[in-house]
Amino acid sequence: MTESSYIHKSHNVSVILYHYVCPAKYRSVVLSETVDKTIKEVCIEIEKRYDIKFLEIGTDKNHVHFLLQSVPRQSPTEIIKMLKSITAREVFMKHPEVKKQLWGGEFWSDGYYVNTVSKFGNETTISQYVREQGIEKEYKVLHKAEQLKLF
Repeated sequence: MTESSYIHKSHNVSVILYHYVCPAKYRSVVLSETVDKTIKEVCIEIEKRYDIKFLEIGTDKNHVHFLLQSVPRQSPTEIIKMLKSITAREVFMKHPEVKKQLWGGEFWSDGYYVNTVSKFGNETTISQYVREQGIEKEYKVLHKAEQLKLF
């Protein structure tokens, strides 16, 4: 796996990592070695045109995991829309048998899973880091969300 790095833009520096899971339409088993290779090649081309860096791509028979880094200008929804549309178009173009297997419809399921990934730790670690900035006696918590209780 390639390591993430700071992305320097004119007015910000960021390390934003996302983990996406995209299932194939109907959870069909359509991912093969050749389709996997096409998805990888397309993702490498996407890196050249967009502010996205793929750190890891993994497939199972019916879904794909993408670990990628992006910039604050792009929302997670914009990223996945672009990623799914380009990969689907290329897979259907290079593998017509997959389009036939999916009844000529869509390659990806409408839904997806997304999670932010931290290079620097989990929620507790970051919260502690924020508290420890500045002088301890001057730090004041303005808001802290409480966990919801069911009963």
